[in-house]
Amino acid sequence: MGDAELLRRARRDPDAFCRFYERHAVRLRAWLRRETGSLEAANDLTAETFAQALVSLRRFRGSTDDQAAGWLYGIARNLLFQYRRRERVETAARRRLDMPLRDYGEYEEADELVDAQGLAAALDSALAALPHGERAALDLRIVRELPFDEVAEQLAVASPAARMRVTRALRALRARLAGAA
Repeated sequence: MGDAELLRRARRDPDAFCRFYERHAVRLRAWLRRETGSLEAANDLTAETFAQALVSLRRFRGSTDDQAAGWLYGIARNLLFQYRRRERVETAARRRLDMPLRDYGEYEEADELVDAQGLAAALDSALAALPHGERAALDLRIVRELPFDEVAEQLAVASPAARMRVTRALRALRARLAGAA
């Protein structure tokens, strides 16, 4: 099911919005992280983007998947603009008052590194336990960020089968890592 159809169905089916979220959250968060330079801001903006999308579902009028993604990123761009404007005002005020400028980036990266190192062994073990086809699909889709059509082509399977392999692999990883986190 395409993104536009998911958004239309999400008006009455919460699971459809969940699938839309799962398709776009990681990539949107990564984009916002690059734009803001802050993990915390990216997390907040991602959450706010999807919250606004959810309450604005009736305003989505697109008919294509590109329009659905564009609608979501339009919401994110507006929130990013507001975020940047607040940051400029806050930075100017801090300078006028001779207050130090905030820079939490190094701390955020250190926290991420500590968290990642703590889960590295569990992740390696969980990945090793995956069937080869699921591990390969996960690598192509998540690590290399290939579209599902290309994942399917490289694995010589149909696109729905590629989606299913990635979904199964993510579920298995989530289940195995739930206790490790």
